Amino acid sequence: MHLKAGEEVEVPSTDTSAYCQARARLPEKLLEKLFNFSAQSLEQKVATEYLWCGRNVKVIDGSTVSMPDTVENQKEYPQPSSQKPGCGFPIAKIGVIFSLVTGAATALCIDVLNTHDIKLARKLYSFLKPNDVLLGDRAFCAYADMVTITKLGCDAIFRKHQSRTTTMSKGKIIGDCDKLVTWYKPKSCPKGLNKDEFLALPPSITVREVYYYVVIPGFRTQQVSLITTLLDKSSYSTLEIVGLYGKRWDVEIDLRHLKTTLGMDILRCKTPSMVRKEIYVFLLAYNLLRSLMWDAGTTYTTPPLRLSLQGTRHHLINFIPKLLAAHSTKRLQIYHTLLKVIAHKAVPERPGRSEPRVRKRRPKVYPLMTKPRHELRKQLQTA
Repeated sequence: MHLKAGEEVEVPSTDTSAYCQARARLPEKLLEKLFNFSAQSLEQKVATEYLWCGRNVKVIDGSTVSMPDTVENQKEYPQPSSQKPGCGFPIAKIGVIFSLVTGAATALCIDVLNTHDIKLARKLYSFLKPNDVLLGDRAFCAYADMVTITKLGCDAIFRKHQSRTTTMSKGKIIGDCDKLVTWYKPKSCPKGLNKDEFLALPPSITVREVYYYVVIPGFRTQQVSLITTLLDKSSYSTLEIVGLYGKRWDVEIDLRHLKTTLGMDILRCKTPSMVRKEIYVFLLAYNLLRSLMWDAGTTYTTPPLRLSLQGTRHHLINFIPKLLAAHSTKRLQIYHTLLKVIAHKAVPERPGRSEPRVRKRRPKVYPLMTKPRHELRKQLQTA
């Protein structure tokens, strides 16, 4: 329909109430279920050829997200205790497990800011499947966690916690910088475990310790000690374990994609329930993009993890109008064209890349807020 000049046109309403009400009616459990389904659907596409030593590797890490400063959000997810009331924003702690093969998020846990990463991890272990291998940094390297993971039929590779010393004088040496050591049950119950869980722990466990030196210029870490439950050196060589742990950094990139590329760093919802829904929607969208990247990579023989997530997002947005307007047969052709466009240019692999930890964009010169806004207003009025 074409309108002539001078014809009156009804001005669209700027009221977003209907949209907000519909969004609020979406059950949180439904979004959680859709997120889990998106992860499981992509995991089912992974063939044996993509696995590490026949094992599916998962990577775990924690992060934070900020949200609007409302009474409800502050009550559920308080701001840092170091900040004065009225001068900070509510912050939630999230724990996420990613698939190393697909890059998809497979499990999520949301809690308050002062929750330790290991506490979040213990809520996420139930999402592991038998024969999985879990990668993590030193925050997750604890006696009880090693026991729990092995009981699930899985294995772990964690960086050794800084409280434990590294020495070759103890343990059974099985190779260069590689040995089997015995860990003994803690004498007192650690924080985060109840009495029954502590009593159920075995008196000792055998773990494998691998340590190596980093000689890449610019890297902060010079020596790395790994603890793993993969004890069989003939099946899992020292170099394979070291190489696999080197890919743990992928979880940092995945979190950066979620928080920076997709914009999950600062949430917009004003109630805790809507905040959790917003997080699940972000992860659902992220997984759908990863699924599209997987289809593009496997269809056109390009490593899916070498494709650009931001590029995939832009291409999808450009193709959506054509996909919606086309009939079923034509839509399939357009979809394959989309996959070809996505797989056209891969991101170059840059092993050992080191960049300075600096920011080029200068922040505003305004001072930080150290008093609530109403107090600052009074200062302005009395100045």
